[in-house]
Amino acid sequence: MANQFSPSLFDEPETTTSNLSDRQAPLAERMRPRTLEEFIGQEHIVSEGKLLHRLIAEDKLTSLIFWGPPGTGKTTLANIIAKQTKSNFVPFSAVTSGIKEIKQVMADAASLKTKANRRTVLFVDEIHRFNRSQQDAFLPYVENGTITLIGATTENPSFEINSALLSRMRVFTLEQLTPEQLQKVLQHALTDERGLKNSDAEINDDLLLWLATKTGGDARNALNTLELAVTAATTKIITEYDLREAMQRANAVYDKSGEQHYNLISAFIKSIRNSDASATLYWMARMIEGGEDPMFIARRIVHHASEDIGLADPNALVIAAAAAQATHLIGLPEARLALAEAAVYLANAPKSNRVYVAYEAAAADAKATQAEPVPLHLRNAPTALMKGLGYGKDYQYAHDFEEGKAAMECLPDILKGKKYY
Repeated sequence: MANQFSPSLFDEPETTTSNLSDRQAPLAERMRPRTLEEFIGQEHIVSEGKLLHRLIAEDKLTSLIFWGPPGTGKTTLANIIAKQTKSNFVPFSAVTSGIKEIKQVMADAASLKTKANRRTVLFVDEIHRFNRSQQDAFLPYVENGTITLIGATTENPSFEINSALLSRMRVFTLEQLTPEQLQKVLQHALTDERGLKNSDAEINDDLLLWLATKTGGDARNALNTLELAVTAATTKIITEYDLREAMQRANAVYDKSGEQHYNLISAFIKSIRNSDASATLYWMARMIEGGEDPMFIARRIVHHASEDIGLADPNALVIAAAAAQATHLIGLPEARLALAEAAVYLANAPKSNRVYVAYEAAAADAKATQAEPVPLHLRNAPTALMKGLGYGKDYQYAHDFEEGKAAMECLPDILKGKKYY
């Protein structure tokens, strides 16, 4: 294992150069930009004069996090850094490596710094897959300058990276490629020697834009779909049918345990709250078609029938609960209609958060007055001793009064007269 990460193996930055000339490598791998000048998209961080461009050009890297959706260039930027940095560059995968491998890399990096005064740039793909203790192993080496850590992640670093480690790294956010940017990537692949130039495939720009739109801003997916379409097509003229056949997976980008999960449910709930039935249906469909647990959606609908509608329309909670029960009984795909019915009802219902606000205020007081005793007149007196101590004394039975309410304080003395609702 020690030899696997020996510094001598990384005297020259490891890149994908061999893959680029390997015709068996996937198109997305062969077409990786080799310089910042070839890089398409992410102008907000890689354009000349921008911070990341300067850090790479001047070889003044600090520890970095590249955060963005799949296929936006995180690994490609790391490879460009590998070509231009004077440091020892070590690629590392959080998917296939554990704490043992981390410790070996750290030991090799420390040895290289001591013997040759040379820094190691450690690139960790999918760094969010490392647990807290594994991430902690990097911290002292980042602090003392033994390594410059570059992590790539599709997940929000605020949630997935240890705060101590994150505070020592600069986060660069990569944005989903626009259809027009992705169209340029595809056009380049069709005309470049590394790409599909020798195939003589022909495809019009409108279809390339269509493919770019259908692949959700993911350059890797778009390129590999294009390659499969060209390979499988029976003629050199690539049609929409060829592209559709080549799409091997759904284009919806959805991770039930990641940030997208929380972003979509947030959009769904806020659309209900804003009485926008169309947006409510759209965001719910995004979740269902992306594979979300329908009971998760049902639970959120029930919750927001109380939080956002409340007593403005008490029937909303009845319908929401019925939809949740129907979802539990029949499951998908049939339950999608019950969920849609309840969601649209909630979106169109009058809104009130008075119950929610009232409860939160009462809860705050309840936490602050946990030791406050229940007033004696509100206590039951099942024994003579309790009655002798004053339990139940001066209690007024509401039904004895014509208006059905007694002039009796029901809150502790410290909260006397407080109004929540």
